[in-house]
Amino acid sequence: MKKILVWCLLACLTGVAFAADESPADSKAVDRVKAAATVLDEIQGAGDQGIPEEVLGSAECVAVVPSMLKGGFIVGARYGRGLASCRTPKGWSAPAFFTIGGGSFGLQIGGQAVDLVMLIMNKNGMDNLLSSKFKVGADASAAAGPVGRHASADTDWKMRAQILTYSRARGTFAGLELAGASVRQDKDSTREFYGRMVPFKTSLQGTIDAPDTAYPFLQTLAKWAKNAAK
Repeated sequence: MKKILVWCLLACLTGVAFAADESPADSKAVDRVKAAATVLDEIQGAGDQGIPEEVLGSAECVAVVPSMLKGGFIVGARYGRGLASCRTPKGWSAPAFFTIGGGSFGLQIGGQAVDLVMLIMNKNGMDNLLSSKFKVGADASAAAGPVGRHASADTDWKMRAQILTYSRARGTFAGLELAGASVRQDKDSTREFYGRMVPFKTSLQGTIDAPDTAYPFLQTLAKWAKNAAK
């Protein structure tokens, strides 16, 4: 019964997300690129409330989901559409578009939209991302990321997880426990953005050049990653 409720709730959230995408303001994947850039800019511009410089500077890939939908009554669920970029010898890669969805049991009444940031911290995590289909917590270990201008002196955050996760809701930014969420390539957004189907590996490994419409996100990412590397 609980599984049926989860799927029903996810279907509702998916319908809301697609309805939003069909509106004039959010009809194109490029709008998601701009929104992701804004999310990252605002989070890192918050100083002591952002992602620590050492953590961002160590990330192999960065993924952002603007306004991931959360909702539930008795059974919680979440659904979102985002994009990711990875480090390459030439700089940050062309973006890869993905969907993220998953359910969790527990008393959750009401719904809200949160901005989600995922940092892929090592090669194993990057390999899972490149597969274009994995489950957080099962295929790739994840943990709530540390918050602040600088990370704690201890290196636990480097060793315990392939992915560090963060969320922002109603102005509050914090590490997020995200387990059981499934990440898959967003084929519709990929075709819309590139005009053809582009595999995850092709974009994230730097095999293709990023189009001009990717620059708002890539330039913002490069700016903060460069600051973090200083």
